[in-house]
Amino acid sequence: MSDPVLDALAGLDHEIVPCDPELADTAAFCEAYGYKAEDSANAILVVGKSDDRPIACCVVLATTRLDVNGVVRKRLGTRKASFAGGDETVERSGGMEIGGVTPFGLPTDIPILIDAAVMDRDRLIVGGGSRDRKVLFPPRTLAALAGAEVVEGLAKPAAIDS
Repeated sequence: MSDPVLDALAGLDHEIVPCDPELADTAAFCEAYGYKAEDSANAILVVGKSDDRPIACCVVLATTRLDVNGVVRKRLGTRKASFAGGDETVERSGGMEIGGVTPFGLPTDIPILIDAAVMDRDRLIVGGGSRDRKVLFPPRTLAALAGAEVVEGLAKPAAIDS
């Protein structure tokens, strides 16, 4: 049986990084495996709160906060938007769980919105389609995906705890 994530990565500049599923969440992964938060990205499915439930995969740096009810909501064309829940994430992504969502291998009807700051990194690490792996790649690999669009202001700097 083929793996849609690995199939989508075939021929692209990338490396698969195995990880303990218990450490798949970004902060735990970075601490355990020595990656910098600013070189880590989160792929988040966001749905519009309307009857047709429009969806997008948003890719933002782990050091930022996605502007769900600003930029993303407007892109989805709805009055409100929210993170997709666990069941909807699995269903709409083709089997990916929260903590393992990746822009690689998503169904083709899901647009990929990339925060412009992502493109400034040399290499990024993001979920690999399951909680037991990540994908390390240069941002140009992401921007070359069908349905991908770089969006200014998709994310804002995260508040720093004092």
